Amino acid sequence: MELLGEPLPGVLELQARAVVDSRGTFAETFNRKTMADFGVNSEFVQDNESFSSSSGTVRGLHLQAEPHAQGKLVRVLHGAIFDVAVDLRLNSPTVGQSTSFELRAGDNRAIWIPAGFAHGFCTLADETVVSYKVTAFYAPDYERSIRFDDPDLAIDWPVDSVDAILSEKDSIAPSFADFLRGLG
Repeated sequence: MELLGEPLPGVLELQARAVVDSRGTFAETFNRKTMADFGVNSEFVQDNESFSSSSGTVRGLHLQAEPHAQGKLVRVLHGAIFDVAVDLRLNSPTVGQSTSFELRAGDNRAIWIPAGFAHGFCTLADETVVSYKVTAFYAPDYERSIRFDDPDLAIDWPVDSVDAILSEKDSIAPSFADFLRGLG
C-alpha cells in the first residue's frame, strides 16, 4: 500500500498496489506492518459490511463515543460511494472540518478514519457493498449520530437532502451544534 494523502490530521487515503494479469487483479488490501509505518498501530477487532440497494442511500454521520470510539478502515467491494469524515476531536485545530473521497470497487483505495471522527457515506451506484474494519466492538449505548446535511458542516453531498434515502435513526439525527452541546 502507498499513502496518497492526509487531508485532515490522522485521516489517510491509501492505495493498494494491484498485480494485473490475464485473470484480473490481485491486491494486498491490509498489512499491519505497513499501517504501522503510516502511524496506525490500532488493532482491528471487527469487520463490518453494508449493502445498499439504491444509489442515493446515505449512512451517517455515525460514531461511537469514548470509551468505545472506533477507528475505521473503509473500502468499497461493489459499486461506489462518496465517503466523508468529520473531525470531532475537541482539542483539534480542525474540529468541525470534513474531508471527502470517492471510492469505487476495483480502485484498490481505502480510507483510514481514526477514532474521534464521525463517518458517513452516500452510495453513488445501486447495489453498493462497503467493508470496514473497526478498532472497537459495537457498543449500542455509545452509538451517536449527526445530521448528514447539517449546514454548519457544509458538506457538498452528491444527493439533495429531500432525495436521500435514510434510516429512521439518521433522519432524526441531531445537528452538529446539538451534538457538541451534548458533550458538555
